[in-house]
Amino acid sequence: MQEAAKRVQGGILLRKRIHKSNRRQDKVKRARKSARILTGILHIVRPQVGSVVTPEGTFTLAHHGIREGMDGDEVQVSLTTAKGREPRATVRSVLTRATSTFLGRYEVADPLGVVVPLDARIQRDFFVLPEDSSPVRCGISHGDIVVARIVEYPTRTSAAVVTLERRVGSSNELDMNIEAVIASFGLATEFSQRSLTEASFLLLDVNKELADDASRIDLRGEFCVTIDPSDAKDFDDAVGARRLSDGGYELDVHIADVSRYVSWGSSIDLEARARTCSVYLVDRVLPMLPEWLCNDLCSLRPHEDRLTVSVRMRLNAEGVICSVQAMNAVIRSAARLSYEQVDALLEGKMSQDSPVMGDTTQQSALVRMLETLDEIRAKRQKIRYKRGAIDFETVETRMLLDVEGRPTGVSVRRRTRATNLIEEAMLLANESVAKMLADKDIKTAYRVHESPSPEALRAGLSVLVAIGALETGEAVRIATGDSCAICGALEKSRGTGYARVVNAVLLRAQKRAIYLPVNQGHYALGASAYCHFTSPIRRYPDILVHRALKSLLADEKPVVKGMRVGQAKSGGKSRLEQERALPQLCATCSERERVADAAARTSQKIKMAEFYQSRIGEEAWGTIDGVERFGLFVTLDATYAEGLLHVKDLGQEWIRYDEEQLMLIGEATGKRWRMGDRIKVRVSAVIIERGQIDFLPVDVSPGKGLPVKR
Repeated sequence: MQEAAKRVQGGILLRKRIHKSNRRQDKVKRARKSARILTGILHIVRPQVGSVVTPEGTFTLAHHGIREGMDGDEVQVSLTTAKGREPRATVRSVLTRATSTFLGRYEVADPLGVVVPLDARIQRDFFVLPEDSSPVRCGISHGDIVVARIVEYPTRTSAAVVTLERRVGSSNELDMNIEAVIASFGLATEFSQRSLTEASFLLLDVNKELADDASRIDLRGEFCVTIDPSDAKDFDDAVGARRLSDGGYELDVHIADVSRYVSWGSSIDLEARARTCSVYLVDRVLPMLPEWLCNDLCSLRPHEDRLTVSVRMRLNAEGVICSVQAMNAVIRSAARLSYEQVDALLEGKMSQDSPVMGDTTQQSALVRMLETLDEIRAKRQKIRYKRGAIDFETVETRMLLDVEGRPTGVSVRRRTRATNLIEEAMLLANESVAKMLADKDIKTAYRVHESPSPEALRAGLSVLVAIGALETGEAVRIATGDSCAICGALEKSRGTGYARVVNAVLLRAQKRAIYLPVNQGHYALGASAYCHFTSPIRRYPDILVHRALKSLLADEKPVVKGMRVGQAKSGGKSRLEQERALPQLCATCSERERVADAAARTSQKIKMAEFYQSRIGEEAWGTIDGVERFGLFVTLDATYAEGLLHVKDLGQEWIRYDEEQLMLIGEATGKRWRMGDRIKVRVSAVIIERGQIDFLPVDVSPGKGLPVKR
């Protein structure tokens, strides 16, 4: 920083130019001339890793291809293609900036001030010029967290300049790092007074609802329960199931009727559209809807009457769907169960905190229903796998916090019979509703997942073949996008030491699912039509689907192109407005979902880094889950904490990066580090505000080691 300060010229910090030979310049010019030029939106996943979304598709960034770009910028990129590899994008210029303010840590490097962004994806410092009085005016000292406004953006020849808007707090204040996440990702924390007031007037009168709406069916006599994580506060769904005399099944999925309370264009609706989803941070939930709606009025709490949109599905003895009926309904959940309680009941155990403890009749009915749901789960899984649905193994980690927000441990959640039976019921309901809407060509927010590109698949397959996780013939089939071959590879690796790396490589090759106003199927689920219907409390696309389904149930004629608003039937005006807005709504929902996921991951990483701050020096075994030029990403066995082992710490020899095999190779010793290798590391440092954990290798030879069952 001191050296940088010495190079201030005319109020602008200039970078030293690196003079290149004419031969090198000619080579660059020829490459640029032949490269494709596209315009798109820049998405940065982690430092120096990201992609550009263009009308022609999404392209991964080349090494050092971000240049002066920042997350969300509209950029012009050049595409270059190496032999046998998918095209890589390099930012040529920034057309429109997406970021004007950010949170950072202020440091003094006399005569300059320096703001270090808390967002690790911004890999540069920003300077406060000596003549800028904002630090004094705002009462900002060295080490404070500040909101900085960008005055001059970085270029290839000059550094970025900012002015300070306000002091947020000191670095050691409680949960300041999480507050930084909220600010960095632009998350809303408070509802407008108008929407809160609007919500407070919403009430439930079941008798009136049944009297006013002849289509609403009273299902309060049907046995159903909610099954959710033990710490859940809002209950979107309830389930019920029965065996039929012909050997088949009847499955009911009841979903909170949020659209009954959130009408198009209302204050609550406008705010939900802006948020698009609830955000689940490590220590709090930032809900999409006001608390009165999500935790009370719409929540399917036990022993309370609630409005639902319900789907009743009849299945034959093999689990094949025979018929589907959707309806507006009223239900009364008999019990609220956690996944742990359901697993215990399926194993013939009854915990002391069971909601049906002491009620023999209800207990018997509950166990019978859970066993029926489990039978449906087993049969539906077979059907899905047969049609090529891909079942990636996922592990959810959750930081355990004390009352003051300090991390005390890590909870690792794995899939169980209870989570699987609910998952299958929700998948079936989503798919059934999507098919009903798609068959009638009704526009709504469909959940679309495209097949992965052959280039993306081939990028990691050579690694799996090299470590012995795949045969060459299997890799060839997978490279064609054969979902059954991917399923086979995942199943083959299950229970072996290769399971994590196989799962990681194949998962990274998948495209991200998005929302589109037209149905295009869902590759990973093997479904011809799919949508999100089951979580309207926390996802706006589900509300859009509910409105479309209600339109279908009401037998509204589809809005004809060119029809004036005044010509539409009752409710047609809002329907027309929604259809016009659908493309943008789908794009916004897809983008905000990505932001919410990134914010949640970042908050978890921050608390994980805080957890390991007192564990510097500890040694632990882990698995190499990522290989880059700059080092190895290692995931620890016990906590699933991810950290970086920098290439400079692997030894004194020159370390070469093999991009084809995704491994690092010591030029002198021939030592190799690749994905899936087991390695023992020591925690060497943490940077809490960035959620960063650094490792050093323990003196052991890198390699696969013993396969470990997970």
